[in-house]
Amino acid sequence: MKRPNPCVAFVCTVATAAVLGAAGARADGLPVLGVDVGGTGVASSSGNARYVTMPAGNDTVLARVSPSGGRVLASTFLRGTFTIPAVAYDSSAGGLSHDGRTLVLIEPRVGFPRARTALMVVDTRRPFLTPGKVIDLKGDFSFDAVSPHGSLLYLIQYVNPTDPTRYLVRAYDLRSGSLLARPVVDPRERSDKMRGSPLTRATSPDGRWDYTLYDGAGGTPFVHALDTSTRSARCIDLPSLAGTNVWQLRFRLDRTGRTLTLANGRHPMLAVDTVSFATSVPSVPAVPTAAPTGFPWTLVLLAALGAVLAAAALAVVVRRRGAGLIRPDRSPARAN
Repeated sequence: MKRPNPCVAFVCTVATAAVLGAAGARADGLPVLGVDVGGTGVASSSGNARYVTMPAGNDTVLARVSPSGGRVLASTFLRGTFTIPAVAYDSSAGGLSHDGRTLVLIEPRVGFPRARTALMVVDTRRPFLTPGKVIDLKGDFSFDAVSPHGSLLYLIQYVNPTDPTRYLVRAYDLRSGSLLARPVVDPRERSDKMRGSPLTRATSPDGRWDYTLYDGAGGTPFVHALDTSTRSARCIDLPSLAGTNVWQLRFRLDRTGRTLTLANGRHPMLAVDTVSFATSVPSVPAVPTAAPTGFPWTLVLLAALGAVLAAAALAVVVRRRGAGLIRPDRSPARAN
């Protein structure tokens, strides 16, 4: 009997894993399972690229894809499981700095809490998206934000093993490779007041401010405004929304970044002035976001990954199966 071509078997295995991974999403860093944005990815601020991850067995395919038609611009295989991080339960994606040079991936969780958290930092300027060191942290963290030029990484640290709504915002210096000791807090608020689940996210046009709506864990909903350039934060209480189903609300940020509107579909509920942080009831309908909805990214990206896998098969033939997967450097600074 003729033995099967090992290269064909390799491609079929990876392709099957990618398809199954798109159908059965893995959870990322958020404290509950079932929220994953790896297959739909995160778009650059310039709009000329989208980064996606797909599971390939126990490893990962990372690709930079053109939004116009899904053409693969660059790709690589990563040893281990990593994904584009979700930053809110509406599947808002994060991980890419505003300048497009730094991409942060997170190891998907399999439960809560977890003893250690791994993140991978990718310099997107390098050919073939060569990954950098893996950040290995003791404790349970999820990704929150990255500063506009990729020098600071912000993480949510879960401090109660039975309550995922209790957390601290921590900053990680990517240049020194260290987790900074002081949590990022609003000095105007009690340290124990900020708790809840992240529901939706908006980012200022310059990538400096990240706004996240939290449900308040049964208390007062609030907007967490994080200044990623200065390691400072402001909590904006929304008492008028107490008792409403805030899980249905979404952010709309105007083109100037001055007015942040919370809307239920097309119905505006509340507006926040991002300079004064004052709230008001909108008098005009919320402006829709510029991002299109309902685009079949899963089909486009699966087709694009077919090209990645075909290229991998060719590499296997040429290298006699010897090249293998990229092995990221796992000798980073550790936070213990």
